[in-house]
Amino acid sequence: MKDLYNNITAESVLHSVVLDATATYTDIDLQGYNSCVLLIDVGADAGSGLGESHNLVFTLQDSADGKTYANVETADMLDLTVASGVVLTINSTDKDNTLYKLGYVGGKRYLRLVATETGTVSVPISIIVLKGNPENAPVA
Repeated sequence: MKDLYNNITAESVLHSVVLDATATYTDIDLQGYNSCVLLIDVGADAGSGLGESHNLVFTLQDSADGKTYANVETADMLDLTVASGVVLTINSTDKDNTLYKLGYVGGKRYLRLVATETGTVSVPISIIVLKGNPENAPVA
């Protein structure tokens, strides 16, 4: 059997909390790793009901220096079409209660994730980054 345990590092970006406002999660540092997956675990909305007037939009940005960020593009992500850095939109009850897996292959050292709230949203969310393909293994 292959060993995944010694070849990834999991870091919490956001411990489970009710997200009910716009927030930015910065300085996700990928130094020493050659791959990254963001896991966004979205619970059930308890707000005004998800829709066009009440939603969350996640924008992913990357940076070489941790100071100057730019929106990621489609080429930076796996199996995802990106427009203006938007990697995920939660705008219906079909999209809550779901675990989202976002694969980043852009090659920059730093990431930041911006969650923009429109209207009234009240949904528990946790965010974990899985860093893989370490330059120096094992990492556990």
